[in-house]
Amino acid sequence: MEKHYKKEGRYSYYEAGEGTPIVILHGLMGGLSNFDAVASYFSTKGYKIIIPDLPIYTQNILKTNVKSFAKYVKDFITFKGLERVILLGNSLGGHIALYHTKMYPEKVSGLVITGSSGLYESAMGDSYPKRGDYEYIKKKAEDVFYDPKVATKELIDEVYESVNDRIKLIKTLTIAKSAIRHNMAKDLPKMHVQTCIIWGKNDKVTPPDVAEEFNKLLPNSTLYWIDKCGHAAMMEHPNEFNRLLEDWLTHTHLAVH
Repeated sequence: MEKHYKKEGRYSYYEAGEGTPIVILHGLMGGLSNFDAVASYFSTKGYKIIIPDLPIYTQNILKTNVKSFAKYVKDFITFKGLERVILLGNSLGGHIALYHTKMYPEKVSGLVITGSSGLYESAMGDSYPKRGDYEYIKKKAEDVFYDPKVATKELIDEVYESVNDRIKLIKTLTIAKSAIRHNMAKDLPKMHVQTCIIWGKNDKVTPPDVAEEFNKLLPNSTLYWIDKCGHAAMMEHPNEFNRLLEDWLTHTHLAVH
């Protein structure tokens, strides 16, 4: 990913490929690398893949909320000179994508959410804070996946470092509260954008009934399940995730012709 990483003005982002723009939004504990497989696949298929680093831990505390991050994404899309984009988000990134679509529907040609917060209150808040206990953090990180081996030591160390950093912890809690405040249940029925919902059948963070609720409330949504899969489908079953996403893009005519 390194060679495609750019820093311009206040933005740092990954960019690869040419064609229809797909802007990808990572989650609270997620980095850009969570989307390695999606980026390397679709950037060769006629899509421009752009993954901005969201300022989750660097934004002023008063701007550490879902609405401000949605505005940040809109500013970034404008900065990149893009008219309309397909937005793809996992976990908190899905919530930001949804909120951005509510605020700036003219900017979004399609929406893809996976393991998204926005409807389900305990998606982020219930597991914090238990600082200092590595085994507890390890268990929580493993719970994100159906197969605990996907939670590498590197990933666990990163989460551990975040919850033991006082500023990051305060911001994490601030975001968790903001996610609850910005519940999308009333907004979704008014959002007519074509939406792809890809969900792990074994997601413990945002359980399957959350996906069904999203599918029920969003007027133009299609729900796809991935078996033996937790909260981060694009990491745990990258090939299946890419296949379903490509099917949907073709089906909704958002695919490149």
